[in-house]
Amino acid sequence: MTQDYPVYGRIEGHIVIIGFGSIGKGVWPLIERHFDYDADKLTVIEPDARQAKFLRQHKLHHVSTALTPENYREVLGELFPDGKGFCVNLSVDTSSLDIMTFCREIGVPYIDTVAEPWAGYYFGTTDNAARTNYALRQMVRDEKARNPGGTTAVSCCGANPGMVSWFVKEALLRLAADLGREVTAPTDRDGWARLMMSLGVKGVHIAERDTQARRVPKPRGTFVNTWSVEGFISEGFQPAELGWGTHETWFPENGHRHETGCQAGIWLERPGAITRVHTWCPTPGPQFGFLVTHNEAISISDYYTVGDAANPEFRPTCHYAYHPCDDAVLSLHEMFGSGRQQTRHHILSEDEIVEGIDELGVLIYGHEKNAMWYGSRLSNEEARDLVPYQNATGLQVTSAVLAGMVWALENPGAGIVETDEMDHARCLEIQRPYLGPVEAHYTDWTPLQDRWEHFPEDIDETDPWQFRNVLAT
Repeated sequence: MTQDYPVYGRIEGHIVIIGFGSIGKGVWPLIERHFDYDADKLTVIEPDARQAKFLRQHKLHHVSTALTPENYREVLGELFPDGKGFCVNLSVDTSSLDIMTFCREIGVPYIDTVAEPWAGYYFGTTDNAARTNYALRQMVRDEKARNPGGTTAVSCCGANPGMVSWFVKEALLRLAADLGREVTAPTDRDGWARLMMSLGVKGVHIAERDTQARRVPKPRGTFVNTWSVEGFISEGFQPAELGWGTHETWFPENGHRHETGCQAGIWLERPGAITRVHTWCPTPGPQFGFLVTHNEAISISDYYTVGDAANPEFRPTCHYAYHPCDDAVLSLHEMFGSGRQQTRHHILSEDEIVEGIDELGVLIYGHEKNAMWYGSRLSNEEARDLVPYQNATGLQVTSAVLAGMVWALENPGAGIVETDEMDHARCLEIQRPYLGPVEAHYTDWTPLQDRWEHFPEDIDETDPWQFRNVLAT
């Protein structure tokens, strides 16, 4: 029997999906399942010839032209002839800001999963400050300030950044209830920030452990991952960066502050994919994660700031602490060890993965109950049963894109927004059927526990949750 799925609304005009890698391919069936639209008005822009066969088999209108700074207005203008529809940008090497700005000019709602620059940006400059997500995010925030309101454009709405910002709010409400506090969900940014401060939270790890695996060992010379290899390599080569909290008493020797913008983050003179941090997830318990830069590290610290940006009363530390699948860890070792990128890329499909989950959540720490991890523990097996063409990692991303699209249709004049600024309850209501178990786990673990007595380190024993203790030496 065919299952009935909720239809969240009608998209008038054309739907354009930019990029049809693992995430684009996974978003398509969710759009088909949950929206009313004219199928002949859905177009995929994908220059990679490897996707052409799939697109032909499923009779999807396909444009093979790569978007560039010179042609994106012309190509998109022809695909949105009446200024109606929805632009879903899931690509690499295209400027999220430029495409977002153009879509808002012509009145077309827009969504992406990352503040992506044009091709060559990540590796085309030696100015590391300019290569940070802080800088890329700030350009989007500056555009929001210049042109407030107007057609809705949802910036950075995948699993992370994206879903994890909704988890932070849900986790704070759960923590408040477990501490016996009678609180209602705040209705604005200041209310959420003051709630976090009142609960004694010092910071947030976006703590992830991907245990998905296949039977075949990783081939030498191939970068294997459970999601976009190009995307992971790009962000892995960016400087490690994090939101910098008011409780921090130490500053890293290789750390740098930003002179302009929201002042919520710092960056380190070191690639994120070889910068390790101590963190905790339910399945492994204590683990190493990579301090890979992500938009949410800055946006969460910014959103929960109390007081003046330059001299805040409160701000949480926030950063990604990512343990990818074992094949991706080996791929990183191979790449950084050899000093060159692999020429072959492979994304693990849902059919070749034989075990594992993607455990992605937020570790809220420093409060009266020490630390709480709150998030999704979706298995590949369940993801495969829920929606075709994606593993557990992919479905956590694509279901967030679905939620963001619904929210944009329901809030058509919201302007440029980040997921921190959206209604978390509504978005998770839409996304939750695709997330597997969503759970809260308390732990008494702190970064001080992951130490070898034979090799003493320079740590701060007076405050376990100093970043000095989190950063692995």
